[in-house]
Amino acid sequence: MQKNRRRPIGRGLLIAGTILVALGLVTATGALVALQTSYTTATARRAMEPTYRDGDRVPIEKIGGAAVRRGDVVLYKVPNRYGGLPVLQRVIGLGGDHIVFADGSLTVNGRTVREPYVKQAHARLSTPDLDVMVPPGRMFLLGDNRENSNDSRYFLSESSGTVPTAAVQGRALASGTAPVMLGLTVVLGVLCAVGGGICVLAGRRTRLARASPGPAAFA
Repeated sequence: MQKNRRRPIGRGLLIAGTILVALGLVTATGALVALQTSYTTATARRAMEPTYRDGDRVPIEKIGGAAVRRGDVVLYKVPNRYGGLPVLQRVIGLGGDHIVFADGSLTVNGRTVREPYVKQAHARLSTPDLDVMVPPGRMFLLGDNRENSNDSRYFLSESSGTVPTAAVQGRALASGTAPVMLGLTVVLGVLCAVGGGICVLAGRRTRLARASPGPAAFA
């Protein structure tokens, strides 16, 4: 009679473990690259109260200046301001916009802008009258805490206070869900790879144990 062929013990563990290791490494690496290339964080200062409190870590989506829109809170850096350090401020106008602040009212291209994000205490009194045309490829920015924000209003002699959109490093996210999910994906990928490694080791030990001769039998 033909003997039953035994399937190699531990082979299933080896195959499953190898797949898990590969899947985990690919997942963790992909999520980590996406996290590092697409997101960062910035520390908020009093200039952006009450939207952010002083010291808040703000999640930032890395974008180029072409993606900036009016109303965005952006992280930007220019060499001739703030010691060359990046700052968070809100975009009020972009290239071609006509910005006017008079009688406590802000208008952009003749339309009144509602600003529920502004710290109200003495915002109307702390903002001097403005009449600015934003040059092409540039942006005019203000802090939400108008009483305590060293923003475009204080650099009007430099291109009407504007800065190039190319200086933008990223845009503040309303929620940190996306980067958090990517971080969790990295962790899950690592755990998957570790679990797969354990399966591979267990499979190898099982196969070695089956292949090792047992103790000699004495007559």
